Amino acid sequence: MSSAHPIRRALISVSDKSGLIDFARFLADQGVEILSTGGSAKAMSAAGIPVKEVADHTGFPEMLDGRVKTLHPKVHGGLLGIRGNAEHEAAMAAHDIAPIDLLVVNLYPFEETVAKGGDYDDCVENIDIGGPAMIRAASKNHAAVTVVVDAADYAVVRDEMTANGGATTLDLRKRLAATAYARTGAYDAAISQWFAGALGQTFPKRLVLAGELRQEMRYGENPHQAAAFYANAEARPGVATATQLQGKELSYNNLNDTDAAYELVAEFKDTACVIVKHANPCGVALGGSLKEAYLRAYSCDTESAFGGIVAFNQTLDGATAEELAKIFLEVIIAPDIDADARKVLEGKKNLRVLTTGALPDPTMGGLMIKSLAGGYLVQGRDAALTAAELKVVTKRQPTDQEMKDMLFAFTVGKHVKSNAIVYVRNGMTVGVGAGQMSRVNSARIAAFRAEQAAQTAGDSESWAKGSVVASDAFFPFADGLLAAAEAGATAVIQPGGSMRDEEVIKAADEAGLAMVMTGMRHFRH
Repeated sequence: MSSAHPIRRALISVSDKSGLIDFARFLADQGVEILSTGGSAKAMSAAGIPVKEVADHTGFPEMLDGRVKTLHPKVHGGLLGIRGNAEHEAAMAAHDIAPIDLLVVNLYPFEETVAKGGDYDDCVENIDIGGPAMIRAASKNHAAVTVVVDAADYAVVRDEMTANGGATTLDLRKRLAATAYARTGAYDAAISQWFAGALGQTFPKRLVLAGELRQEMRYGENPHQAAAFYANAEARPGVATATQLQGKELSYNNLNDTDAAYELVAEFKDTACVIVKHANPCGVALGGSLKEAYLRAYSCDTESAFGGIVAFNQTLDGATAEELAKIFLEVIIAPDIDADARKVLEGKKNLRVLTTGALPDPTMGGLMIKSLAGGYLVQGRDAALTAAELKVVTKRQPTDQEMKDMLFAFTVGKHVKSNAIVYVRNGMTVGVGAGQMSRVNSARIAAFRAEQAAQTAGDSESWAKGSVVASDAFFPFADGLLAAAEAGATAVIQPGGSMRDEEVIKAADEAGLAMVMTGMRHFRH
């Protein structure tokens, strides 16, 4: 049997009618008989395109409010019958089943209904049954049947039919069948996830993941690694939902770092800026204006900020953009960017500029997934900390400013790779120690960064003097705390929970530090 198969009869049933009329008119001009249902049939008839109702084709009316219309042997036999198979063709002839060579279906808008907040019954009613059944049947029989589930593929089918005298090639049918099975798989995944949520199942027995290819990249973390970016159905503002206004294509590392920066900046209600390098914040600050917040964040580590990612939690303005344009940056992300800022940044042709329209909610639930050999690790997002959860464990009580800075530092620490130590003074990071195997070494590195920041600014005294320090997990020994005190920190926030907590508290008291325990750690690996 030839790999090219002519299309003589098509069944069209679509909820999304984008491009439908032009494609259907092309098919009609090619002499293709068109079968259709409900709204699709009405739309084509209104456009003057000859169409035959499926009910007339099967001799069986639509029923049960349209739930049963294509679930019929004349439809599925027409899709599944193997061409050139004598037994199949004899059975089809005996039961008056005509072959269907092209199936065009897109499914009831279940995902859209869920995203719009549809109630339980509305979501259930938008679970398509006949559509997936037909898609799977046509895809299985791709040796002869062409299946289209995406309006973007209308042009591909039209071009092939034009080039092949009204036929499609086996290569195209295979590719379209793969697309179709991926679509039904994603559809079922969305339904299973919705059901799990409706039942309150955080971790259902089977976790079904689905994503849509957003971007195939030149490489991954390193040039020898292939990579791609897939978006899921989660409507969380961020890199997956952002609009890129200018600049080069985002790389794997750009996306990872930008996500880290935007998730952190969204933690703050006051005007804030975050600068990230290699997924770790190198500068975080609050300010009376966006420009002030950026300059303060930049001053924390001017060396690491070069080639970094900058995130804001408010609309980027022209004055701030003027400062951003002075150094090399990879990505800028903000909820919005005003006309003055856009004009300034247009001169930086390679700079990637993203807007999201909104900030992610740091308190909103959801799953974080990491792959391992043979499986996945799945967990909820790290929870936010409130002042009500804090416990002062030292003789000295922290001042109001120290308490504000400790909460700020501990929030930043959530987003720093463990072991994490963060020094903060007056609403800005002054030193960050990340990813060390020893917590005391993280404390020393953060103190060194505070000294460097002071030297760059022309100050003779380390910016760690008079700062507070946050640790993402407990101090197993007093040495890490003493290193912070030696650097000049006056107050400490840490989870507590070590068998040596009393030893650490005693050391804090002897050093005259105020110390707060949270009872909540923030490992980040």
